[in-house]
Amino acid sequence: MGKRTYPLYHGDKRMPWPKGTVVKDFKGLVFLSGTEGRDEKTDEVVAGIEAQTRLCVEKIKSRLEEMGSSLENIVKITYYVVGPFDGDIANSPLWVKARTVRDQFFKEHCPDLCSDKNPVASTLIGVERLDKKEMLIEVDVIAVLLDR
Repeated sequence: MGKRTYPLYHGDKRMPWPKGTVVKDFKGLVFLSGTEGRDEKTDEVVAGIEAQTRLCVEKIKSRLEEMGSSLENIVKITYYVVGPFDGDIANSPLWVKARTVRDQFFKEHCPDLCSDKNPVASTLIGVERLDKKEMLIEVDVIAVLLDR
């Protein structure tokens, strides 16, 4: 595919995200706007972090395919998760639930993106609030259009 990730270690433990992703031989980039758990017909936010995360990843898959790319071609993901946080964002209850739903979706549709495989570069950002007060997660994605 022309895409390779480089594992990251903290101490002797391999992290569930890489140092970065290198892509060769691509013909363009796809930058998805922040994708969230809002129903596209009603613009209402679906209830709960699990439902919002599931809707986010379904929209990402659909939008990438509409734009000529796919989940397999993602090279960078940024997650914005609402707090409050007591300790690390990566261990916050909302993110743990969101990560579980995301990994279940990726195992079904694109196993290489799962945390226990060799996922693409990603960033997790804790925020106080998103566009609508009911929103708990928003996801930005960069993907490539590969030469075939």
